[in-house]
Amino acid sequence: MGREVPKQQQQQQVAYTVDQLVAVNRYNPDILPDLENYVHEQVSSQTYSLDANLCLLRLYQFEPERMSSQIVARILVKALMAMPASDFSLCLFLIPERVQMEEQFKTLIVLSHYLETGRFRQFWDEAAKSRHIVEAVPGFEQAIQGYAIHVLSLTYQKVPRSVLAEAINIEGLSLDKFLEHQVANSGWVIEIAQGRGQLIVLPRNEYNDPVLKKNAADTVTLEHITRILPILG
Repeated sequence: MGREVPKQQQQQQVAYTVDQLVAVNRYNPDILPDLENYVHEQVSSQTYSLDANLCLLRLYQFEPERMSSQIVARILVKALMAMPASDFSLCLFLIPERVQMEEQFKTLIVLSHYLETGRFRQFWDEAAKSRHIVEAVPGFEQAIQGYAIHVLSLTYQKVPRSVLAEAINIEGLSLDKFLEHQVANSGWVIEIAQGRGQLIVLPRNEYNDPVLKKNAADTVTLEHITRILPILG
Protein backbone atom coordinates (compact mmCIF):
# COMPACT_ATOMS: atom_id res chain seq x y z
CA MET A 1 0.00 0.00 0.00
CA GLY A 2 1.17 3.55 -0.69
CA ARG A 3 2.06 6.02 2.01
CA GLU A 4 -1.01 7.74 3.44
CA VAL A 5 -1.00 11.52 3.14
CA PRO A 6 -1.61 13.26 6.51
CA LYS A 7 -5.02 14.94 6.80
CA GLN A 8 -3.53 18.41 7.34
CA GLN A 9 -1.46 18.06 4.17
CA GLN A 10 -4.56 16.92 2.27
CA GLN A 11 -6.40 20.07 3.42
CA GLN A 12 -3.51 22.24 2.26
CA GLN A 13 -3.56 20.52 -1.13
CA VAL A 14 -7.32 21.08 -1.46
CA ALA A 15 -6.96 24.76 -0.56
CA TYR A 16 -4.11 25.17 -3.02
CA THR A 17 -6.08 23.50 -5.81
CA VAL A 18 -9.18 25.63 -5.18
CA ASP A 19 -7.10 28.81 -5.06
CA GLN A 20 -5.68 27.93 -8.46
CA LEU A 21 -9.14 27.18 -9.85
CA VAL A 22 -10.47 30.51 -8.63
CA ALA A 23 -7.48 32.40 -10.03
CA VAL A 24 -7.65 30.84 -13.49
CA ASN A 25 -11.33 29.92 -13.95
CA ARG A 26 -13.16 32.52 -11.87
CA TYR A 27 -16.15 32.63 -14.24
CA ASN A 28 -16.14 29.00 -15.37
CA PRO A 29 -19.25 27.14 -14.09
CA ASP A 30 -17.37 23.86 -14.42
CA ILE A 31 -15.62 24.57 -11.12
CA LEU A 32 -18.92 24.80 -9.20
CA PRO A 33 -18.65 21.26 -7.74
CA ASP A 34 -15.09 21.93 -6.57
CA LEU A 35 -16.11 25.17 -4.86
CA GLU A 36 -19.13 23.51 -3.23
CA ASN A 37 -16.93 20.71 -1.92
CA TYR A 38 -14.54 23.33 -0.62
CA VAL A 39 -17.33 24.93 1.43
CA HIS A 40 -17.89 21.56 3.11
CA GLU A 41 -14.13 21.32 3.63
CA GLN A 42 -14.06 24.74 5.29
CA VAL A 43 -16.84 23.67 7.64
CA SER A 44 -15.27 20.36 8.62
CA SER A 45 -11.71 21.72 8.98
CA GLN A 46 -12.79 25.08 10.51
CA THR A 47 -10.91 27.01 7.85
CA TYR A 48 -12.18 29.91 5.75
CA SER A 49 -11.75 31.37 2.27
CA LEU A 50 -13.81 34.45 1.49
CA ASP A 51 -12.43 34.64 -2.06
CA ALA A 52 -13.50 31.10 -2.93
CA ASN A 53 -16.94 31.61 -1.38
CA LEU A 54 -17.53 34.89 -3.22
CA CYS A 55 -16.51 33.17 -6.44
CA LEU A 56 -19.08 30.42 -5.82
CA LEU A 57 -21.83 32.95 -5.10
CA ARG A 58 -21.01 34.80 -8.34
CA LEU A 59 -21.22 31.56 -10.30
CA TYR A 60 -24.59 30.84 -8.72
CA GLN A 61 -25.78 34.14 -10.18
CA PHE A 62 -25.04 32.78 -13.65
CA GLU A 63 -26.33 29.28 -12.85
CA PRO A 64 -29.29 29.93 -10.48
CA GLU A 65 -30.78 26.49 -11.07
CA ARG A 66 -27.66 24.93 -9.55
CA MET A 67 -27.74 26.99 -6.35
CA SER A 68 -27.68 25.01 -3.11
CA SER A 69 -29.50 26.79 -0.28
CA GLN A 70 -27.65 24.68 2.28
CA ILE A 71 -24.25 25.71 0.93
CA VAL A 72 -25.25 29.38 0.70
CA ALA A 73 -26.43 29.26 4.32
CA ARG A 74 -23.12 27.79 5.43
CA ILE A 75 -21.22 30.47 3.53
CA LEU A 76 -23.22 33.15 5.35
CA VAL A 77 -22.65 31.52 8.74
CA LYS A 78 -18.90 31.42 8.05
CA ALA A 79 -19.10 35.09 7.04
CA LEU A 80 -20.81 35.95 10.34
CA MET A 81 -17.98 34.20 12.14
CA ALA A 82 -15.51 36.54 10.40
CA MET A 83 -16.93 39.70 12.01
CA PRO A 84 -15.93 42.50 12.46
CA ALA A 85 -14.93 42.07 8.81
CA SER A 86 -17.69 43.02 6.34
CA ASP A 87 -17.74 39.55 4.74
CA PHE A 88 -21.44 38.98 5.45
CA SER A 89 -22.48 42.09 3.53
CA LEU A 90 -20.19 41.19 0.64
CA CYS A 91 -21.72 37.72 0.41
CA LEU A 92 -25.30 38.94 0.84
CA PHE A 93 -24.83 41.38 -2.05
CA LEU A 94 -24.34 38.41 -4.39
CA ILE A 95 -27.44 36.53 -3.23
CA PRO A 96 -30.69 37.30 -5.13
CA GLU A 97 -33.44 38.98 -3.11
CA ARG A 98 -35.87 36.13 -3.79
CA VAL A 99 -33.39 33.77 -2.12
CA GLN A 100 -32.87 36.13 0.79
CA MET A 101 -36.59 35.88 1.51
CA GLU A 102 -36.20 32.22 2.51
CA GLU A 103 -36.70 31.81 6.25
CA GLN A 104 -33.15 30.66 7.05
CA PHE A 105 -31.62 33.62 5.25
CA LYS A 106 -33.98 36.10 6.90
CA THR A 107 -32.85 34.65 10.22
CA LEU A 108 -29.17 35.07 9.34
CA ILE A 109 -29.78 38.66 8.26
CA VAL A 110 -31.43 39.38 11.63
CA LEU A 111 -28.50 37.77 13.44
CA SER A 112 -26.10 39.94 11.45
CA HIS A 113 -28.04 43.08 12.40
CA TYR A 114 -27.93 42.18 16.08
CA LEU A 115 -24.16 41.68 15.93
CA GLU A 116 -23.55 44.91 14.04
CA THR A 117 -25.53 46.87 16.62
CA GLY A 118 -24.03 45.09 19.64
CA ARG A 119 -27.36 43.62 20.76
CA PHE A 120 -25.84 40.38 22.01
CA ARG A 121 -28.69 39.26 24.26
CA GLN A 122 -31.10 39.38 21.31
CA PHE A 123 -28.50 37.68 19.14
CA TRP A 124 -28.08 34.69 21.44
CA ASP A 125 -31.84 34.37 21.93
CA GLU A 126 -32.41 34.31 18.17
CA ALA A 127 -29.49 31.95 17.58
CA ALA A 128 -30.95 29.53 20.14
CA LYS A 129 -34.13 29.34 18.05
CA SER A 130 -32.08 28.56 14.94
CA ARG A 131 -29.59 25.98 16.19
CA HIS A 132 -30.16 23.83 13.12
CA ILE A 133 -28.62 26.61 11.02
CA VAL A 134 -25.71 27.87 13.11
CA GLU A 135 -24.67 24.66 14.84
CA ALA A 136 -24.13 23.02 11.45
CA VAL A 137 -20.87 25.01 11.35
CA PRO A 138 -18.37 24.05 14.10
CA GLY A 139 -16.75 26.92 15.99
CA PHE A 140 -19.66 29.32 15.48
CA GLU A 141 -20.27 30.06 19.16
CA GLN A 142 -16.57 30.58 19.92
CA ALA A 143 -16.16 32.94 16.95
CA ILE A 144 -19.09 35.11 18.03
CA GLN A 145 -17.85 35.16 21.62
CA GLY A 146 -14.52 36.45 20.29
CA TYR A 147 -16.32 39.17 18.35
CA ALA A 148 -18.35 40.17 21.42
CA ILE A 149 -15.17 40.50 23.48
CA HIS A 150 -13.64 42.57 20.68
CA VAL A 151 -16.60 44.97 20.77
CA LEU A 152 -16.48 45.28 24.57
CA SER A 153 -12.73 45.92 24.53
CA LEU A 154 -13.23 48.83 22.12
CA THR A 155 -15.69 50.48 24.49
CA TYR A 156 -14.82 49.61 28.07
CA GLN A 157 -11.84 49.44 30.37
CA LYS A 158 -13.95 47.76 33.03
CA VAL A 159 -16.95 45.54 32.35
CA PRO A 160 -19.39 44.24 34.98
CA ARG A 161 -19.45 40.46 35.09
CA SER A 162 -23.17 40.49 34.20
CA VAL A 163 -22.54 42.51 31.03
CA LEU A 164 -19.77 40.15 29.93
CA ALA A 165 -21.92 37.11 30.71
CA GLU A 166 -24.73 38.45 28.53
CA ALA A 167 -22.41 39.36 25.66
CA ILE A 168 -20.72 35.96 25.43
CA ASN A 169 -23.66 33.86 26.63
CA ILE A 170 -21.75 32.12 29.43
CA GLU A 171 -22.74 32.00 33.10
CA GLY A 172 -21.93 30.31 36.39
CA LEU A 173 -19.01 27.90 36.68
CA SER A 174 -18.41 27.98 32.95
CA LEU A 175 -17.89 31.73 33.17
CA ASP A 176 -15.56 31.27 36.15
CA LYS A 177 -13.38 28.90 34.11
CA PHE A 178 -13.46 31.25 31.14
CA LEU A 179 -12.34 34.18 33.29
CA GLU A 180 -9.55 32.12 34.84
CA HIS A 181 -8.26 31.36 31.35
CA GLN A 182 -8.45 35.01 30.27
CA VAL A 183 -6.68 36.21 33.42
CA ALA A 184 -3.88 33.69 32.86
CA ASN A 185 -3.50 34.20 29.11
CA SER A 186 -4.95 37.54 27.99
CA GLY A 187 -4.01 40.05 30.67
CA TRP A 188 -7.48 40.40 32.17
CA VAL A 189 -7.83 41.42 35.84
CA ILE A 190 -10.80 40.80 38.12
CA GLU A 191 -11.75 43.48 40.65
CA ILE A 192 -14.35 43.23 43.38
CA ALA A 193 -16.46 46.37 43.35
CA GLN A 194 -18.25 47.13 46.62
CA GLY A 195 -21.91 46.35 46.17
CA ARG A 196 -21.48 45.78 42.44
CA GLY A 197 -19.94 42.31 42.25
CA GLN A 198 -17.05 41.55 39.95
CA LEU A 199 -15.61 44.02 37.46
CA ILE A 200 -13.54 42.67 34.58
CA VAL A 201 -10.60 44.95 33.76
CA LEU A 202 -9.73 44.61 30.08
CA PRO A 203 -6.32 45.43 28.58
CA ARG A 204 -5.95 49.08 27.64
CA ASN A 205 -5.94 50.02 23.96
CA GLU A 206 -6.21 53.20 21.92
CA TYR A 207 -10.01 52.83 21.73
CA ASN A 208 -10.93 52.34 25.39
CA ASP A 209 -8.20 54.58 26.87
CA PRO A 210 -8.25 58.35 26.10
CA VAL A 211 -4.52 58.68 26.88
CA LEU A 212 -3.49 55.96 24.45
CA LYS A 213 -5.94 57.34 21.91
CA LYS A 214 -4.34 60.79 22.15
CA ASN A 215 -0.83 59.35 21.86
CA ALA A 216 -1.85 57.35 18.81
CA ALA A 217 -3.37 60.45 17.21
CA ASP A 218 -0.21 62.47 17.89
CA THR A 219 2.03 59.85 16.30
CA VAL A 220 2.71 60.35 12.60
CA THR A 221 3.85 57.10 10.99
CA LEU A 222 6.67 56.87 8.47
CA GLU A 223 4.19 55.44 5.96
CA HIS A 224 2.00 58.53 6.36
CA ILE A 225 4.99 60.83 5.82
CA THR A 226 6.07 59.00 2.66
CA ARG A 227 2.57 59.47 1.24
CA ILE A 228 2.59 63.20 2.01
CA LEU A 229 6.07 64.08 0.71
CA PRO A 230 5.32 63.53 -3.01
CA ILE A 231 2.24 65.77 -2.66
CA LEU A 232 4.29 68.54 -1.02
CA GLY A 233 6.97 68.19 -3.68
